[in-house]
Amino acid sequence: MSDVAIVVVGASLGGVGALQELTAGFNISIPAAFFVVQHIGRHRSLLPALLNQCSVLPAVHAYDGQPFRSNYIYVAPPDHHLCLTPHLIRLSRGPRENFARPAIDPLFRSAACCHGARVIGVLLTGRLSDGAAGLHEIRARGGLAIVQSPMEAACPDMPINALRHAGADHVLPLAAMPGLIARLAQGVISANEPSPSTEGEEHG
Repeated sequence: MSDVAIVVVGASLGGVGALQELTAGFNISIPAAFFVVQHIGRHRSLLPALLNQCSVLPAVHAYDGQPFRSNYIYVAPPDHHLCLTPHLIRLSRGPRENFARPAIDPLFRSAACCHGARVIGVLLTGRLSDGAAGLHEIRARGGLAIVQSPMEAACPDMPINALRHAGADHVLPLAAMPGLIARLAQGVISANEPSPSTEGEEHG
């Protein structure tokens, strides 16, 4: 999956509406695979169906061992952390983090570890501080961090704590995010393409 950006999105309180608005702006020209954690606990989740009402990209609940591909939105299922390997999705019922399972930090951390500079982390509205540590890890490994403007967020705790502890490359309202993500994703892919001077080199 070196030819796509990895866009990881986390949200909590107020997140369903925010995610609907965000994904409504996505289109198939964005060279990225999308992964979403919304705090839902063990409750039945209708989030993929709700996103499918808004977005042209298909949204599905992820399953363990699932290969991922560009132009899909993979949603963490109830009571499972969603993590990434280089080519597959892994689900686990590991300990709760930040009082949540699924939690945002496991997704962000695993994406940063496996995909480095190809990761774009997006943190939206929510209580407490889930996602802050994960965004810090994304930035530490060369990825980019986007945080919803706290002034706009239904619950500003997570954006504020992320800015305080991790910082961000971009802080902006939801309406501006899809266009930015499209530009950043294209830039990520261009930056990670082999240069003409190295494509033909042999490695012993």
